[in-house]
Amino acid sequence: MNLVRLLLSTSGVNVLFATFTGLLSGASSAGLIALINAALQGVSLSPAVLISGFLGLCLLMFISTAMSQMCISRVAETIIFDLRLRLTSRILACPLRHIEEIGIPRLLAALTQDVEVIANASLPISTICVFASLLLGCLAYLSWLSMPLFGLTLILMPAGILINQYLVYQGKLSLKLAREEQDELFRHFRTATEGIKELKLHQQRRQAFLTEDLQTTAAKSRHYRIRATDLFAIGGSWGLVALFLLIGILLFVVPLLFTISNSILSGYVLTLIFMLTPIRGMLNTLPELLRANIALEKIDALGLSLAAQHTELEQVAQIPQQSSWRSLQFNGISHAYRGEREDSHFTLGPVDLTLYPGEIVFIVGGNGSGKSTLVKLLTGLYIPEAGTIELDGQRITDANRDWYRQQFSVVFSDFHLFNRLLGLENLDHQAQIYLKQLHLDHKIQISRGTFSTIALSQGQRKRLALLTAYLENRAIFVFDEWASDQDPAFKKVFYTQILLDLKQQGKAVIVVSHDDHYFEQADRILKLDYGKVEYDRRLHS
Repeated sequence: MNLVRLLLSTSGVNVLFATFTGLLSGASSAGLIALINAALQGVSLSPAVLISGFLGLCLLMFISTAMSQMCISRVAETIIFDLRLRLTSRILACPLRHIEEIGIPRLLAALTQDVEVIANASLPISTICVFASLLLGCLAYLSWLSMPLFGLTLILMPAGILINQYLVYQGKLSLKLAREEQDELFRHFRTATEGIKELKLHQQRRQAFLTEDLQTTAAKSRHYRIRATDLFAIGGSWGLVALFLLIGILLFVVPLLFTISNSILSGYVLTLIFMLTPIRGMLNTLPELLRANIALEKIDALGLSLAAQHTELEQVAQIPQQSSWRSLQFNGISHAYRGEREDSHFTLGPVDLTLYPGEIVFIVGGNGSGKSTLVKLLTGLYIPEAGTIELDGQRITDANRDWYRQQFSVVFSDFHLFNRLLGLENLDHQAQIYLKQLHLDHKIQISRGTFSTIALSQGQRKRLALLTAYLENRAIFVFDEWASDQDPAFKKVFYTQILLDLKQQGKAVIVVSHDDHYFEQADRILKLDYGKVEYDRRLHS
């Protein structure tokens, strides 16, 4: 079972110890049943032996059960901690294109709901160990009491088990369908939070979203979960009734066919009745285990298997940082993916481009021409399907791709703004200087690398992202539609001062822009038209 493998890989020592103590608890419980039955049958043992044996088994059951529960609770917390870190690291190590294809809602569902389900399912493991060992001990005791009755029991039990397993299988299918709807629910939740302004401004849209999207999906999820719960309830009830039917056959049918002593028959029935508790417990925990396995299957289906031995981040070659460089060449690079219609493909390239230090290159073109895709290719976030990238003649491959990405400081059009200077420690003084240059010193203060606020206008947030890029101080700067949200005054500062300052520092600067009246600031202009290079024109020698 996938869940067992995950438990062992997460905290094998604790799981094995919890399993051992659980088995010990179950064995002590079975021993108590045998001892009680022996006392009821008047076995020739002294009262002192019976009492000491009874108290000793009670103490053993108390200690082993408590230790098993304590160990497994630590495993559950370790799983929550470890799964989230490992899954997040897999996400960060996954190719960007694959992450975009998966979609944010599915990733959020995996990070939140699936991890919780897996962790919660680990809690009953010790209880299952107790119940399983108790059932095995009881079965062994039954075989010792009467082998013919035990053989009859083994013949009759499969009928009840098969019906129970069929109901469980149907319930598992319903759980899978309910889990599929959860991905859609997370997408709707994201719509409700990110699109709240648009929903508030349009009553018909808001009602359509609530009734046609959210309510419909939530109703489907509820239907599948209720059906699964009903099937598990029927299966669990049948499992208990089947055991009573077995007891009825032993009490009312077997004595008519065979001669069996009352002492053996009463001991047999007493043991079967005692088995009701562990059987009920195992049937009640089965749905949680099935949900956990479905959650693991969902995570594996994302292509982010937790069993993976290596991640992209772990495979990064330890190459020294590039202190200086002469040229960056893109030779016939291209990238293709499906367009908005399933039967259409958009292909960018082939693109040939050479960048040099101290050069400003504008990338221009209409919407949908491939500018943002080209930026992701240039910065190593997309892997070219054809062509090569070479930095000073060194070819970029999977072995050094992450190192290559570290040469870029980028502000994307859909950038994310962190609330502190992650990975840029002890730069508060320099950051404060940049805040003044970017006209943000009256809005924000920096203390120990943390911004006092990021609740700013979009233009101011982009300036703060630019500040982070300044502090990174990489060899190549990329700005994807950075000036689109700036006021006219600061837009002029960006094109006439900031870009020229970076150029004078020897940085290569790539600017995706629609501001044609500032094109004269560029050394070169690369124009794209639906994925193809229309021209690469040099303006200044």
